[in-house]
Amino acid sequence: MATIHELGRRGEELAAQYLLEKGYKILETNWRFHHNELDLIAEDSSTLVVAEVKTRQSNALGEPEMAVTREKQRAIVRSANAYVRWKHRNIEVRFDIISILIQGEQVTIHHIPDAFFAMIR
Repeated sequence: MATIHELGRRGEELAAQYLLEKGYKILETNWRFHHNELDLIAEDSSTLVVAEVKTRQSNALGEPEMAVTREKQRAIVRSANAYVRWKHRNIEVRFDIISILIQGEQVTIHHIPDAFFAMIR
């Protein structure tokens, strides 16, 4: 059985390959901002896509995407803002979730574009 880190790494690899096959350009993987990490940063046409990848071996306790809490979303948005400033990009940003279920040899990928939005306070 894979460790949680091995499972997560495998899920991120599968998600990156999935996006590449859909025509996205992968810009960054595991980009860090302080103690936060953005799993995948990609470009889809003229949109910057920040994808949070959640990988599980079972959905008995819910679908993987349910683990992306409001708190996690806020951290992703803060990190994405830092990335855009760091790269001096003036581009639309979209937040996706890629939910991956790996059960033995069977892999199910569920891509949720616009899974959440940056909230204005």
